Amino acid sequence: MVSLLNRIVSGGQTGVDRGALDAALEMQFPCGGWCPAGRLAEDGPIPDRYPLTELPNAGYEERTLQNLLDTDGTVVIHFGSLSGGTLETCEWCVARGKPVKIIDAATTLQAAAAEEIGRFVERYNIETLNVAGPRASKAPQAQQYAREAVTLMLERYVMPFLK
Repeated sequence: MVSLLNRIVSGGQTGVDRGALDAALEMQFPCGGWCPAGRLAEDGPIPDRYPLTELPNAGYEERTLQNLLDTDGTVVIHFGSLSGGTLETCEWCVARGKPVKIIDAATTLQAAAAEEIGRFVERYNIETLNVAGPRASKAPQAQQYAREAVTLMLERYVMPFLK
């Protein structure tokens, strides 16, 4: 499996978004994305360590839409059921013909999720990958799960091909 992936994108919300960005930052892999005006997140302003660009006059929905439009495909990690913004993200991908991979973390170990993401990236020749899912208040384990799954994906399916 040869990966073309060269960037991870997410919106910086607590939970899955930050887990994906944490993984990329820890692996020194390029990352970024759009965030709401004022770097808005449920726990206050998104910390500066996350390399995100504020979308002027935008809230969560506008940020989510811009991130999926600017990327080649989206991985949605959820825990048991799709709802709220996580469900909207899936619907927007389908409506716009954007590839989307939905992973139920309640029934998928991180290593298996990493493999699914790697295969998704390869199948759709994804260079810029959007990662989305619930915030920490809806899924307290989301940030850690996403960090581990994305780290494993990068270690196994991307980094070996960059050397």
